[in-house]
Amino acid sequence: MSDKFFIDTNVFICCFDDSQSDKKVRALSIIADALQTGNGMISWQVLQEFLNVSIRKFMIPLKPEDAKVYLLKVLHPLCHIFPDLDLYSSALDIFEKTGYSFYDALIVARALRGGCNILYSEDLKTGHHLIGVKVVNPFI
Repeated sequence: MSDKFFIDTNVFICCFDDSQSDKKVRALSIIADALQTGNGMISWQVLQEFLNVSIRKFMIPLKPEDAKVYLLKVLHPLCHIFPDLDLYSSALDIFEKTGYSFYDALIVARALRGGCNILYSEDLKTGHHLIGVKVVNPFI
């Protein structure tokens, strides 16, 4: 079985939330493990979502220069999954089978594409097995 895991956007967002220290510590641990072992990954969708939220919606938004540093040191090294026709087709199949939103189905499709057996997400039903990927809410 693979040791690879996919990290959803909400895990990155928790790294910057000082109001929930337990979540922040867990999120930082997952991302550090991903960077150190090379087993964790994200897609361009997660990268884009995080950058958008971090510069516009954080209580104290990141300055563009700080967002660029995070992009270079954290997000880019983890970004392994890029879109193509097969990925969108797979997401539509997952959408049809699960009833997830299209964007959540894209996240699952990307985890599958990356050969991940775990998908860390706070947004999807934890414990749910989706075509070889187990959804894990890292904060419970």
